[in-house]
Amino acid sequence: MAYKRNIDRLPIIPAGAKEHNVACHYCIVGCGYKAYTWPLKTQGSTDSNWIGADLSQQQGAETEAWYAPSMYNVVKQNGKDVHLVIKPDVNCVVNSGLGSIRGARMAENRKSDVTGTQQQRLTDPMVWRYGTWQPTSWDDALDLVARVTARVIDKDNEDDLFVSMFDHGGSAGGYENTWGTGKLYFESMKVRHCRIHNRPAYNSEVHSSRDMGVDELNYNYADYEVTDTIFLVGTNPMECQTNLFLNHMAKGMQNGAKVVISDPRRTVTVDASEQYAGAENVLHLAIKPGSDVALHNTLFTYIADQGWVDADFIAKSTFQGDVAVPADSAHPASLGSFEAARVACKMSLADGAAATGLTEAQIIQAAEWIAKPKEDGSRRKCVTGYEKGIIWGNDNYRAIGSLLNIALATGNVGREGGGCCRLGGHQEGYYRPSDAHVGRPAPYIDDLLIAGRGKVHHIWANDHYKTTLNASQFKRVYNRRSQMVKDAMDAAAGRSREELVDAIVSAVNAGGIFSVCVDIIHSQIGQAAHVILPAAESGEMNLTSMNGERRLRLTEKYMDPPGSARPDCLIAAGIAQNLERVLREEGRNDYADQFKGYDWKTEEDAFMDGYHQGNPEVTYDRLRAMGNDGVLEPVVGYADGKLIGTNRLYEDGVFTRHGREDGKALFCMGEWRGWQAAGKAQQQANHRFFINNGRANMNWQNWFLDQGNEFVMDRFPVPFIQINPEDMAELGIKAGDMVEVYNDMGATQALAYPEPTAKRNETFMVFGAPNGAQGNIVNAGVNELILPNYKATWANIRKISDATPASAAVSYKSWEVEL
Repeated sequence: MAYKRNIDRLPIIPAGAKEHNVACHYCIVGCGYKAYTWPLKTQGSTDSNWIGADLSQQQGAETEAWYAPSMYNVVKQNGKDVHLVIKPDVNCVVNSGLGSIRGARMAENRKSDVTGTQQQRLTDPMVWRYGTWQPTSWDDALDLVARVTARVIDKDNEDDLFVSMFDHGGSAGGYENTWGTGKLYFESMKVRHCRIHNRPAYNSEVHSSRDMGVDELNYNYADYEVTDTIFLVGTNPMECQTNLFLNHMAKGMQNGAKVVISDPRRTVTVDASEQYAGAENVLHLAIKPGSDVALHNTLFTYIADQGWVDADFIAKSTFQGDVAVPADSAHPASLGSFEAARVACKMSLADGAAATGLTEAQIIQAAEWIAKPKEDGSRRKCVTGYEKGIIWGNDNYRAIGSLLNIALATGNVGREGGGCCRLGGHQEGYYRPSDAHVGRPAPYIDDLLIAGRGKVHHIWANDHYKTTLNASQFKRVYNRRSQMVKDAMDAAAGRSREELVDAIVSAVNAGGIFSVCVDIIHSQIGQAAHVILPAAESGEMNLTSMNGERRLRLTEKYMDPPGSARPDCLIAAGIAQNLERVLREEGRNDYADQFKGYDWKTEEDAFMDGYHQGNPEVTYDRLRAMGNDGVLEPVVGYADGKLIGTNRLYEDGVFTRHGREDGKALFCMGEWRGWQAAGKAQQQANHRFFINNGRANMNWQNWFLDQGNEFVMDRFPVPFIQINPEDMAELGIKAGDMVEVYNDMGATQALAYPEPTAKRNETFMVFGAPNGAQGNIVNAGVNELILPNYKATWANIRKISDATPASAAVSYKSWEVEL
């Protein structure tokens, strides 16, 4: 659809164009791409080009010698305009040349002064002055941040500083940036009041898996290709990890793997699996929302009762006895032996069927496909993948623990064709000093902010307004508190810096909050900020991260960041340097000394200061030489010019994630207890529709950039809600009508999208949309460790208006298509 990009022809990449390694930064799969750049007024020809092909001839269907308009742009490199092409790498083992609808648009989502793309990118720091945001210098902005921050913190007491920060790789993270922010807030300071980009506390999404000794990313993607059964729980990989599904899972199905999918709704993953494996080899367990623990415990019980467990693995590699870790405030269920878990989790087929809405026959079939030995007596290999459906669903700790029980009992961890892993959202790139001082359970930051706590708030690549729960109340309170400071700053216009800081501090002491937002665009929460700092992203800086199989790669810098934007790690260093200076001016030298050690000039300096110190074999040069295949972490050596990695965790049967010296995996003793989070059962009783939520392939993780992209916005001018057509008819709603979704927490809006496969009274919305935030209607319910239950929400629906002209042009075909 080149006409939508105002491109009628593309230049040919010349021989000798610069080639850069790129791992797509949009999702955890981390597909390999190649970025090519070359001077603006030159190009290749049909007989002399980057690929060495005769382009005057028709190319084959799967040729590498092509690229789409979405893969092309003109960007700045060393201050000069250059052509840019970012195209899939056919030689990368992750994707084998496949490109997703997100990754294959990386080029067009770069800022260009020539083609006009991404003009909303932040280019210079901004400070609230004279009733609006005024551009300013880094020195001015960082000085104000440091002076206000220094006034509300002291040595060994930083509790009035609240921090929201990413904990991932990809676009906003990577080992460089997580180290920069981590060193600042967890080493130079001991900030307790912090939260992660998509949840209201600083915690793990997989506490139980780690407590049981199992890292949540323990397999190799190739395990999907050689397994007997693929078990998918609360995840939709065809939509959300597309090339993992197409390049690895589909191959497993074509090799004979059966597929079990546990999900309340029929997804494109169910449809695509039926097409690859045959419908007779796919079992969709359309469970009642939130009944995952009941299903897992029933499967665990049945498998154990049939004797389909790996007795040797259990004896050698798992805890023997009774209880190893008793339940307490940090552990929502006891952990211990297989036999102890078998007793605690015991659930009959009849009880499991009643709780889940499935038939006993369905549960038995699932158990057989997962664990029943083959006719020759050999054990079945089963690889399990799970994601936000249970991570952000009912009773997180027990849901994940009960699922891992099945994998451990059947010996499917640390085994070829096995594994029990989260499928993930972002790539990973976490490397920070210890966060033990935060505590467990961690503080519920959003509740504290609503209650008036916190005086200064540093926000890194977060937009709580779109990605938090109880969002309606949070936004109202945050806007009011930040406006108090804006009013004080307006009143202090024309006064000295010291008087301005005094005015800000007086406002925060009266209940206001001083907000500093680090981002690549002016986000929704950024509208409430007082200082805005522009960040660089992947490709505008060198950035290291690992994907969902722990594949570590270096994405090389191929263009300049816009304006004076900086990598997050260097912004963190700038804050530290200014805090040190301000504290010394105030005579607080002991405290100032804690902010030494940030004399980084480049992101590589931050990498060497952080990740390299713990992994001395790994350097940029060595990663660059490994190309887009990279190396699987942990890196254990370097020989013959190559980094040596770890193909699969726990192949030796030793489990260490929990830190126990015995190296034995633990089972989770988490019985089924219905709705765990407060208010869920009552909300369900009082509202008609279950409002499920998740991701849409076309725009998740990059909708904030695509708001100016006609290609995307023509497809979804506003976020949709999928509704059963019979429900729509009862409500008097037509395709494309704007509807309001409302309950006791608040309201939001969406585009009515009829979906025949949707169950009656069960709908689906997009999470994290720039408008139509689903979080507006999610209550504040969390688990004991402050993991949000975004998934379990109920509301009513009513029509707001007929379809707008933009909505009327949308195609409302079913999601299910023939591959």
